[in-house]
Formats: sequence, structure tokens, C-alpha cells
Amino acid sequence: MGKQGSKEYDPSNIGRRMSGGDYSLNSKMLWLHGLKSHDFHVLRNDSMKYSTCKGSFVGKKHLWLRKDVKSIVFVFVLMGFLILLDTFLVSFFDSMVLQNSSTLRKSLGLKEDKMDAYIMKEKSPVQMYDRLLKLASASLAKKEFKQESSTLWEEPNRRQVAAWKPCADRKVLKSLGKYKKINGYIIVSANGGLNQQRVAICNAVAVASLLNATLVLPRFLYSNVWNDPSQFGDIYQEDYFIDVMKDEVNIVKELPSHLASLDLEAIGSLITDADLVKEAKPTDYVRTVLPILLKNGVVHFLGYGNRLGFDPLPSELQRLRCKCNFHALKFVPEIQRVGSLLVTRIRKYDAALSMSDKQLLGNFMHSIHSKQHDAAARGPFKYLALHLRFEIDMVAYSLCDFGGGESERNELQAYREIHFPMLIERLKNSKSVSQSELRKLGKCPLTPEEAALVLAGIGFKHRTYIYLAGSQIYGGKSRMNSFTNLYPNLVTKETLLTPRELAPFQNFSSKLAALDFIACATADVFAMTDSGSQLSSLVSGFRTYYGGGHAPTLRPNKKRLAAILSENSTIGWNSFEDRVKKMIEEGQRVHVRRFSRSIYRQPRCPECMCKSYL
Repeated sequence: MGKQGSKEYDPSNIGRRMSGGDYSLNSKMLWLHGLKSHDFHVLRNDSMKYSTCKGSFVGKKHLWLRKDVKSIVFVFVLMGFLILLDTFLVSFFDSMVLQNSSTLRKSLGLKEDKMDAYIMKEKSPVQMYDRLLKLASASLAKKEFKQESSTLWEEPNRRQVAAWKPCADRKVLKSLGKYKKINGYIIVSANGGLNQQRVAICNAVAVASLLNATLVLPRFLYSNVWNDPSQFGDIYQEDYFIDVMKDEVNIVKELPSHLASLDLEAIGSLITDADLVKEAKPTDYVRTVLPILLKNGVVHFLGYGNRLGFDPLPSELQRLRCKCNFHALKFVPEIQRVGSLLVTRIRKYDAALSMSDKQLLGNFMHSIHSKQHDAAARGPFKYLALHLRFEIDMVAYSLCDFGGGESERNELQAYREIHFPMLIERLKNSKSVSQSELRKLGKCPLTPEEAALVLAGIGFKHRTYIYLAGSQIYGGKSRMNSFTNLYPNLVTKETLLTPRELAPFQNFSSKLAALDFIACATADVFAMTDSGSQLSSLVSGFRTYYGGGHAPTLRPNKKRLAAILSENSTIGWNSFEDRVKKMIEEGQRVHVRRFSRSIYRQPRCPECMCKSYL
């Protein structure tokens, strides 16, 4: 997909135009070369010799015309046909580019009737690093027809990574007497979007096991932020979830009737964030929740999310979290089917089914085979998935400056006053931090421009196929302009799927997020711009768990990148490349999950994965 209003350099177009011109030129040259100087003299003499026999000469002239007129007409007809064909093809491809560019603009947040006013507002292109962008563009142009390094698409330390195998679903001996005496029922109403809810579900599984309780199938709270009324059964397969966990946690779809009629708030069984500290320990649940559960037979965790810490926690509870996240939660067939369509259209090469494909897409995904072209002749066409966290809420909350001038600063301040009043109050009573200091501390979200520079520094080519997750980029086209100049082959779920295929997902943000999750988790390379994002965290964990050494993930260190970019006016491109590559490589080192780190993001630990010593 090219930048709107510009055409990509296409060697096939040059070849097509030259072929028509060469044919015509060669035909004329061959005709002229056939008449050597001797032949001209002969013709002249023959003309004088036969001037008295004009009738005979005219007869021969007509004979020559009748003999060659078909060839001459054929040449001119062929030339006309080639010109018409060339014009038609150029017009066709230009219209396709314009159509795709228009669709992409809409998916980036420029459609007035669907996007926030802050996102859709057309502005002048914003560039903070003009010099580096020019260096990057020149570097990409030089590399375009050179052999791309295969290491870009491979995971470093592959043998070490492949030594860790998924095994959270390993069989364990059931505790004697389990389920004979249940302490009660746990209801969970999870808040947030798809990824926050996923974490809440698996935390609830661990808490149910800890308190020896029956878990009622989790519910999802409706939020004005996410605007999605979907419930568990709209996203995940209910019976499959219950069946996978049945040997260790008892799960039911509904609360028994004698408990369902109770006013849980009135009897003191409603547990909110005020009752539990963030990332609470098992002892907090035993001390605070268990007495209520034993007394009333039921507790309801309202607005439940990250209310269970990662350490210290018994290894068996950690394993249950992993089993829930990586094995028990399967998307419903509707999401699997459309997800398989999406992945099939993104991939442009022959590929065997991976473990991630099978887990995420079930029986809907089959091996991809090239239908129109010979894959060997065309070469591999892998894709990179990018989660570009540059939405209006994150941009405004960061308090950073993004080069958009006074109007942008006023716009973001207005957004903060409406959506983050508590932040505004806190700022009034705290010492202000300079913009340069915020960047040095790594507090600023990466802009699309910065993300493109990182990809160019790593070595990805101009024509790299990139899937953009999320798509609601603050500033829309004006912000994406720098990115698409360097990487025009940018697609989203909105550009790859038809309106009819997307229709069941419209106005359901969690279902749309599920498609992004699938596209990112199954990508050849996944790049994130914010490691704190729940989507990036869960996707990277999924790739670690199922990747087997074939699923590289790129995690820029925002502090180190800020230091590199601070030298944008003087740094040479070779130095920029070296420092960016080193930054990414250090983020890809193989290590076991560290204490208190998310087990969903870093499942490489004995509780979730088994290590084979080669």
C-alpha cells in the first residue's frame, strides 16, 4: 500500500513500458538496416533504367506494398495495443492504491462519524526528526534490492529458547477429597477491555483454587470507555473452558437459585477494590475473603482485575494461571473463523501450522499455499505485526510534548481536563517535570515516526509488510505520514477484511481486539512500542509460550531510545543502526521469569514451562 498521491517504484512497470517501445524501435531499425548503401545505389540505377518502363515499375512498387503492408499495420496495431494496455494497468493499480489508502485512513481514525474528534482532526504532517528520516530513507533505498538478513526474522539464542516447552496443562494428581466440601461460590465481574478481562479470569481461577471455592463463569462489566456489552460466552468457548479446568477448579455457569436471590451487598458479600489492596497476597484473601465466604456461602468480586500479586504465590496456583491463559481460554468459532481469514490474507508465503495457529484458530486454519504465483520465484513475504500505542488517552496522560505546537498542547490539556480530572488535581500539588526529563525517564509513548526509525535502524526493508494493531492513532494521517513514507505496505484488519466480514464485530471492541491479538500472536515478528500495554504483554507471553524459538518479539527500551534520539542532529546513520540493534538484542535475551514479574508476559519458569537440557 503506498502513500496517497504517490506511486511506488515498480520494476515490472518499467519492463512493461520498455517492451512495447523496444519492439517498435527494433522493427524500424531492422527495416532500415536491411537497406545497405549498395542497395540504395541499385535502387537509384534501377529507377533510371526503368524510367521508360514506368508501368512495370509501378507494378513492382504495388507488389512490394501488398507484400509488406500487413507487417507495417501489425506493428502499429501492436504498438497501440501495448500503449492502451499500459494505460489501463497503471490506472487500475493507481485506483487500488487510492482505495486502500482511503480505507487505511479511515482505520487510522479519520472517519468523522466513527472516531473521536481529537483523532479525526486533519492537521499538517508532524515531524520531529527530519534529518534522521532523510538518513533512514536513503539507507532503505540503498538496501531495497540487496539480500535481507535472515536474522531479522529469527529469534536470537534459538537453541536456548527452544529448550523451554509448554507444559502448564500437565496432568497432576487430584487432591484427595477435592470438591467433597466446597467453601462456597465466587462470582467475578471483570472490568476493562479484552486483555484486562483475560487477566482477571485467570486470577479468579487461582483464587477459587486457593479458597477451595466453586467459580461461577466470570461476567464482564460494561464500560463507557470500551462500549462493549459482550459477555464471556461471546468471546470464549464456555464448555471448553469448564472442561479444561474441571480436574482442578470446579466451574459452573450459574449461581444456585437459593444464592442467586440474595442481596449480596446487604449481607456483606460484595468485595470491591477498597477491600483488597492492589496485587494482594494469598494471605490477604485468606484473612479478608475466606471468613465472608464461609459465613455467606458466596462472595462477589466487583470490578475485579489485577487484585492478585505474582509473588509470593504457591507454584500450583501459578501453574493454574498459566493453564487458564494459555490452554483454557479459546476464542469462539466466530472469532476463530474471521481470525483465520485475516491471517490467511496477511501471510504471503507457504507456511505450516504453528502451535499458536492451532491454539488460537482451532480447525479453521489450514496450511497456507500460494494460489496465484510460484512462492519460490517470488520469495518469502513474511509480515511484522506492530502494536503502536499512540491513542489519545495515552498521549494526553503522558504529559509529553509531541512536536505538534501550541494547538496540540491546548488540545491535549482540554482532553485531560475532561477525562483525567484527578490527574489535573494531582498536578496542581506536585512539582512539574520538564519535557526533556520526561523523555529521558522513558515516560513518553513512542510516536509513529519514532517507531519507523527503530524499524529502519534494525534493518527492515522499505517494502516490509506490516500489520498495524489497534489503528486509532492520535492525529491520524498527519501522524502516520512519516511512518508510511518509510513503510508504505501497511495494513489493518479494516483493510484486509470486507465490510460484510467485519459487520458482526462492529461496535464490539473486545471482538475487534481479539482479531488484533490473533494477528499479533501469529506474526513472524511482533514489535511493541509500550511494554506496559496489556495487549503487548499478553501477546509477547503467548509467543514465548508457543513460539518454540520461531517467534521473535521486539521491545524498544524507551529510556535508551530517548538517549539515542536526543542526538538526532549529529548522530550518523551507521551509529544509529548499531545502537538501536544493540538495544533490541538486549531486550531479547533469554532469562527465567524474575520475582514479581507477570507470569502472563514471562511464562518461562518451572510453573508454566518445562526445560529440556540439550
